[in-house]
Amino acid sequence: MTDYATPPAGLPGQNVMSTDRAMFTTAYAVIPHGVQRDIVTSYLPGWHDTRLWVLARPLSGFAETFSHYIMEVADGGGSTTPEPEGDAQGVLFVVAGTGTLTVAGQDHAIAPGSYAYLPPGCDWAVKGESGPLTFHWLRKLWVPGVGLEPAAAFVTSEADGTTVEMPGTDGAWSTTRFVDPGDLRHDMHVNIVNFEPGGTIPFAETHVMEHGLYVLEGKAVYRLNRDWVEVEAGDYMWLRAFCPQSCYAGGPGRFRYLLYKDVNRHMPLRPL
Repeated sequence: MTDYATPPAGLPGQNVMSTDRAMFTTAYAVIPHGVQRDIVTSYLPGWHDTRLWVLARPLSGFAETFSHYIMEVADGGGSTTPEPEGDAQGVLFVVAGTGTLTVAGQDHAIAPGSYAYLPPGCDWAVKGESGPLTFHWLRKLWVPGVGLEPAAAFVTSEADGTTVEMPGTDGAWSTTRFVDPGDLRHDMHVNIVNFEPGGTIPFAETHVMEHGLYVLEGKAVYRLNRDWVEVEAGDYMWLRAFCPQSCYAGGPGRFRYLLYKDVNRHMPLRPL
């Protein structure tokens, strides 16, 4: 079974240097795992015995389309009223512990590797059972499109995702997808990007999508705008639109991250 990174929590000792790789620029942010500690957790109305790390949130002038939480639910904790915004959709990806996700009255056992898509207006609830149950929760307002309705909810797992090799890479770079990229009902994609040792993004990707990248496994050097940054399991990168990015996964093991990006919609020409 894949071992996914989780926040270290706790608090560093008084003998630990405060120097770290955390940085926030006009083009990107890096939130390394070492700063994901107890004192930066938050709590939410409607949730009990639950805390969370907020890794990304809509922020004017930076990344504006999504929020990204890591939820930590104690045994018996959770929520029956999790989402306060009726037009928000969500993706859950479980990295530790076990629990039950109830969608439209149907119970689903969830464990590391479980993945769920929850459309706007979806009736869902979650309960921790053994853990703590730790999962990523990505939220975005669904943007209507001509002739489109939101896709239906589904619950699956990484093991049942579709892994597609990037052209010409002989498997060194691949993406595990959970929805068809051509399905225009989806205006966000949350995938898993995989690199074998030595794999690379061999050009500076520069495009309109905002990105949130949580490193699930391994380490690499990642180009963000003009900088090459070392990242490893548990680190988070937040890129605004058009921030150049590339990657070299030098090994010794696989490098993998959970990736958010906004897709499949016109660029609004006035405030929504």
